[in-house]
Amino acid sequence: MLFSARSRKGMVTAPHHLAAQAGRDILKAGGNAVEAAVAVAATLSAVYPHMTGLGGDGFWLIRRPDGETIAIDACGRLAHNATPALYAGLDAVPWRGGLAANTVAGTVAGWARALAYAGGTMPLAALLADAIDHAEQGMVVTESMAGLMAAHLNVLSYIPNFSALFLPHGDMPIAGDIHRNPALGRTLRRLASAGLGDFYHGKLADLIASELAASGSPVSLDDLNHHRAKVAAPLWTDLHHGRFYNMVPPTQGAASLLILALAERLGVTGADTVDDIHRWVEATKIAFRWRDHVIADPSIMVESPQILLSDSAALDVIAEGIDPGSAAPWPHPAQQGDTTWFGVMDSQGWAVSMIQSLYFEFGSGVVLPETGIVWQNRGASFDLVPGRLRSLVPGRKPFHTLNPAMAALNDGSLLAYGTMGGEGQPQTQAAIVARHVFAGLGLQEAITAPRWLLGRTWGETTTTLKMETRFDPAIVEGLRALGHDVESLTPFATAMGHAGAIRRYDDGTMEGATDPRSDGGVAAL
Repeated sequence: MLFSARSRKGMVTAPHHLAAQAGRDILKAGGNAVEAAVAVAATLSAVYPHMTGLGGDGFWLIRRPDGETIAIDACGRLAHNATPALYAGLDAVPWRGGLAANTVAGTVAGWARALAYAGGTMPLAALLADAIDHAEQGMVVTESMAGLMAAHLNVLSYIPNFSALFLPHGDMPIAGDIHRNPALGRTLRRLASAGLGDFYHGKLADLIASELAASGSPVSLDDLNHHRAKVAAPLWTDLHHGRFYNMVPPTQGAASLLILALAERLGVTGADTVDDIHRWVEATKIAFRWRDHVIADPSIMVESPQILLSDSAALDVIAEGIDPGSAAPWPHPAQQGDTTWFGVMDSQGWAVSMIQSLYFEFGSGVVLPETGIVWQNRGASFDLVPGRLRSLVPGRKPFHTLNPAMAALNDGSLLAYGTMGGEGQPQTQAAIVARHVFAGLGLQEAITAPRWLLGRTWGETTTTLKMETRFDPAIVEGLRALGHDVESLTPFATAMGHAGAIRRYDDGTMEGATDPRSDGGVAAL
């Protein structure tokens, strides 16, 4: 993919082309960008079940036509029955199985809160129609889904009900096979008729709670009943090119903004040079160390990320501590996680940057057979050692790598952008801003260009500075000379995430891009 898509009446970018088309069809039918985003999110639950679904969490940035920008936190809390005693004898929360399915799934509440904020005229049945069809009639298995199934089957196949859904005949799915989830279709039909609140308060909630109990999950009906999606002001920081927005805690959105703020102070230009990439990587190290000392459930945080991000003098001091000629020590504990980001803009002026996730591929592996829901394992990130920043305490929100991004640029344009990929998310966002905003490359060219990633993601065991082999070898050697432990990956490595972006210019023209590393597409009017 070399060139950006362009249009005037509306645009959707998503990591699966069918989801992008579902959103475009809502725009074409007269829906706004938020309504289209719900259609995209629901369709991804059916066609990208290894990455996202109704059993996960979601986060939104929404910008109104008048410029008001809000964040929606649809993060589920740790179950009240998920006490330290439940994990007695364990060194860590398990990554898979019922004990990993220990937080409420907040995604559907986020859909409801976003729709309530933006209004609109489209019936819920229309927003969920494509998702229902793909779940019931079947979707074609992608290379991404088949490959990740093969990579993780040894830890998933033993979980009750997983094989029944994903290996119905005992065979490993391959790209081109048909995957169906009729139970998910029934669940979506119920939500369309009874309303999204039924997930937490109605007969569907009763069924979900019963199935979770049967799977060994501590999440109860009471936990579902008490879940609420929260509206907040997004985090922001001002750069030379405009105001950049990201998600509030418990996400790492502040780290994404801190990387941008520090890198700009270090004089980056957006070029693929040794000096530029070194500065981006060193800013990332500082941001990640700060993140892991500060970001947790916002109810227990003692420092305000926004105070730092809006304090130019404090940011100057931090940037002065970065050595432009030598790599700082690394590694640092990595944060894993995979997800789906997508963006939508319409001709009315609404814009959405949204991300939702099951955390690991296929989440906890827990499948609720009567509802077709795959439950997340976001609560596996809690620490079983008491008294720490992210210690396991019932009712707390888990730390999230998810962070949708947006920027109101000084030329009057608006940029919505993001990616999946755990710790890679802030770094891929940085690469998009570097190439597109700072260096002026076209949006698609900026996303297609080779990327770097410091740390471990997508099941990687190393914490090296990973670089795609399309970089000039002289750049790689120059970074090694500065002390970076560089590891070469494939030319288009999935570890680099599945990015996307839409930019709406002041004249109403829209430019969109999707990641050639994904199964995605841009759909436009």
